[in-house]
Amino acid sequence: MDFSLSPEIDDYRTRIRAFVADNVMPLEGDPANFDEHEMIREDVLDGMRAKARQAGLWAFQMPKSLGGQEVGRAGMAACYEEMARSPFGPLAFNCAAPDDGNMMALDRTLDEVGKERWLKPIVEGRVRSAFAMTEPMPGSGSDPSSMLTTAEKKGGKWVVNGHKWFITGAEGAQHFILVAKTSDHARKGLTAFLFHADQPGWRIERRIPIMGPQEHGGHCEMVFEGLEIPDENRILEVGDGLKVTQIRLGVARLTHCMRWLGLSKRALEIASQYVAERESFGMKLAEHEGVQWMLGGAAADIQAGRLLTMHAAWKLDQGDFARKEVSMAKIHVADTLHKAVDTAIQLTGALGYSKDTLLEWMYRYARQARLVDGASEVHKMVLARYFMNEGIDFWAWGN
Repeated sequence: MDFSLSPEIDDYRTRIRAFVADNVMPLEGDPANFDEHEMIREDVLDGMRAKARQAGLWAFQMPKSLGGQEVGRAGMAACYEEMARSPFGPLAFNCAAPDDGNMMALDRTLDEVGKERWLKPIVEGRVRSAFAMTEPMPGSGSDPSSMLTTAEKKGGKWVVNGHKWFITGAEGAQHFILVAKTSDHARKGLTAFLFHADQPGWRIERRIPIMGPQEHGGHCEMVFEGLEIPDENRILEVGDGLKVTQIRLGVARLTHCMRWLGLSKRALEIASQYVAERESFGMKLAEHEGVQWMLGGAAADIQAGRLLTMHAAWKLDQGDFARKEVSMAKIHVADTLHKAVDTAIQLTGALGYSKDTLLEWMYRYARQARLVDGASEVHKMVLARYFMNEGIDFWAWGN
């Protein structure tokens, strides 16, 4: 593959870099811009989003017919990395989870009428969305086949009963994608649906407290008691729930990697600025060999993650599912994010541990990377299966 960017994509990349530096990063240093969950206040975000739309920097993952920029997966890798040098950057351009993955999934699975009703409001930033799949024990986590939430067909409606948790962005979301069990079939037992927050028959039990900063809407526990969903709000066919899940998570896992790489780079930026100025034992910290080893090792890991991510994105653009490549990127970049932030805190010392920089925020956020959208161990199992089936061809060149 050719790693050079097209003039159009490189123009977007440089404009995003400038926008983040001029409009987003200045907001990070003022606690008044944060809400009670350590996320940027939504009214402050609205102002950033208006500027991004005016600058033509909006919804890079979406087709131009829907108001997006249609840059492709490889273009997204370059653009998302730039915007995520601030943890609030992806929000400014409507490229943050969970809306990001939900938009891409709905774009691939809905007809034009469905897109107008369910997708377009998310693309335009008028509503937020959530993806309800994960359940508490003994329900489904990384293994969707153990799902206990059911949807039973009664006339022209499906009646949903069950329990979901750790549903990102659920509080305040208006459009929900729900995956429920509709039969005992091993591969075709799940079906995906859409429902609106105003519909009766469900509730948010609680917003689950977590270790790190929280996305808008938090991570919620949801209870379904007789939620009625018209059959017209079913996504694809009955039994295609696992397919919808794979469509959504495949690309969404990779966009996590794209954003995490931007955050990893920012951590090293903060550290490098500090060690270039701070003196110890008669010389700048940056002149100490041990410091150089730490910075160089983390920088190399970031570059390896970029190559894995871009390769997976390129394969997606070729029409490949890239399951193996996405899993490799997800494992490596999740580890890299933690290492980059941990290295930056170590190099900046007490300053990095304090709230005078974003590093401690990043550190708490980074721990989730090895868990979300499939734990690292699950992705390693996926890779092991590929290796056992492919042998030495696991490392084949080309497609």
